[in-house]
Amino acid sequence: MPSKKIVLEDATQDCCGTCDSTAERSKLNIYLPALFSFLTLTIGLVIDNFLETSFFNGWFRIGWYILAYLPVGYPVLMLGLKNILKGNFFTEFFLMSIASIGAFAIGEYPEGVAVMLFYGIGELFQASAVKKAKTNIKALLDVRPNIASVYRDGAFLHVHPEDVRVGELIQVKTGERIPLDGKLISEKAELNTSALTGESKPQIIRKGETVLSGSINLNGVIEAETTKEFNESAVARIIELVQNASSRKAKTELFIRNFAKVYTPFVVISAILLTVLPYFVVEYYVFSDWLYRALIFLVVSCPCALVISVPLGYFGGLGAASKNGILFKGASYLDEITKINTLVMDKTGTVTKGVFEVQEVEVNGIEKEEFLNYLIALEKKSTHPIARAIVKGTPASQNFLAEDIREISGMGLSGKVNNKKVLAGNSGLLDKFNIEYPDSLHSIVDSIVLLAIDGKYAGYVTIADELKEAAKESILQLKKYGINKIVMLSGDKDSITQKVANDLGISEAKGALMPEEKLKEVEALKKQLGRKVAFVGDGINDAPVLAVSDVGIAMGGLGSDVAIETADVVIQTDQLSKILTGIRIGKSTRNVVWQNIALAFGVKALVIILAAVGMATMWEAVFADVGVAFLAILNAIRLQKMDWN
Repeated sequence: MPSKKIVLEDATQDCCGTCDSTAERSKLNIYLPALFSFLTLTIGLVIDNFLETSFFNGWFRIGWYILAYLPVGYPVLMLGLKNILKGNFFTEFFLMSIASIGAFAIGEYPEGVAVMLFYGIGELFQASAVKKAKTNIKALLDVRPNIASVYRDGAFLHVHPEDVRVGELIQVKTGERIPLDGKLISEKAELNTSALTGESKPQIIRKGETVLSGSINLNGVIEAETTKEFNESAVARIIELVQNASSRKAKTELFIRNFAKVYTPFVVISAILLTVLPYFVVEYYVFSDWLYRALIFLVVSCPCALVISVPLGYFGGLGAASKNGILFKGASYLDEITKINTLVMDKTGTVTKGVFEVQEVEVNGIEKEEFLNYLIALEKKSTHPIARAIVKGTPASQNFLAEDIREISGMGLSGKVNNKKVLAGNSGLLDKFNIEYPDSLHSIVDSIVLLAIDGKYAGYVTIADELKEAAKESILQLKKYGINKIVMLSGDKDSITQKVANDLGISEAKGALMPEEKLKEVEALKKQLGRKVAFVGDGINDAPVLAVSDVGIAMGGLGSDVAIETADVVIQTDQLSKILTGIRIGKSTRNVVWQNIALAFGVKALVIILAAVGMATMWEAVFADVGVAFLAILNAIRLQKMDWN
């Protein structure tokens, strides 16, 4: 290609040097109220307990602690009031407001400030942890390039990727991200696809193969022809999946949120009863003493740590999975994948590489070159791995044009090539149209594509595939991890399916299945008592089964729009071992969530009992609440720090 003039059009603006300083100031402003209250409270406590002064009493002392209270208390009081005006009385803001105001009412000013101060600090910890969890997920996937270098009118122009059309030529320099999915025009490309697949090893892509948006070009300038628009490219689809994932709550998370709606009114009523009932049963009743105990009860019972620590645990699990190239379409599927005991899988592209090569060509009453031209003309309209192998492995003639192409699910393709009706597919396709062919073809073990022209059998090609690396070891590990039933269902020939299953150590396998037959097999398994079925597939014809299974897993789903839309879990690489990684992350996430629930309830119950019998102060209550929240946060974020390999 001749050298081309490079024309630059500003697509972004340089960030000025004040950006970082502005961000730092904004971050400081968040912590300033708590810092001011902490310093003011500390000074007040030092004067109260260690210095003998005449001025620090009466209204001056009250005013000092009010000054310490307002920076952290005012926002909470306003939030509580706004919720009350909306009819939502029983919130954690309401609990903290009552507890702190009550402490001031009985003269416990430092403790009233401490309630709000440490509640605010706890909220800052929680907000920071949630932001970090969300940022970790976003950072893994927010790799959308802002500029695309597209060839127009004899020059490369820098435009936004959304302005690039399908079929245009784009150029990507070393270190730049590929802006849109495309077909490589250059001879070779070395790409870092870790942001998409979690795989750190660079991939070598050859001319004519697919390059995915979000991948980083590692070596030299490359050119590609776009095959999808920006919003339909791989990275855009992944980002949409992750953004939607947090909206699909796990049952545990939904239960905790619903529980909090009942729990908070119960706490308020209990605090009132704890204040009032002793009047009727205690001989020497002191109202301020029992009110103080009730205020402690309110502080300890605040459900905010419990409510935030559960979704935070799921954020951690989703982030850890994304980092390892596994996309869960919601927290609920992190739970569901842990219950799986039956795994049903497709063959081609799932346990095999799906990279076929033409092995043998046999013709009947037609020249080999003409046979291949008819076959290629039809197959180049298909995205099936076998079709791609046929097109890639043989040259094509421009004089053979296909039209009226129709895919016959599970069988092959039909269409017209140079005004002749052509069929290309398996033996079932020719049977459907009552076309005779040699019975000896049934004994061929390899994948086979038969061709018929104008109702007459014209020959066949055989295609070979091979198992993925470590597929057998992955199957073995899944069995050890509690997957007690593994089944292979394939649309490929039964002889090939049985051979692959035997090589992998899978005892149950069925081949030559239509998509609706796969569906019936999975539905039958689901009806068995105690069965939780996951299906793993990668193709368009797997979509119905992915949808009906308890957990649908799209293997290498970046290549199939239908698979990625239908599946519950998308494994961005072709590694079977990632299924086990996903199960382990799901189980660890569930353990962390229940550990947080047990910790929160256990500590709060203990301090509530101590408060009821007068053995705890509001200081213990405050530290117990904030301490529980802090431990829950640390427990949740460790999911993203663990090594899952």
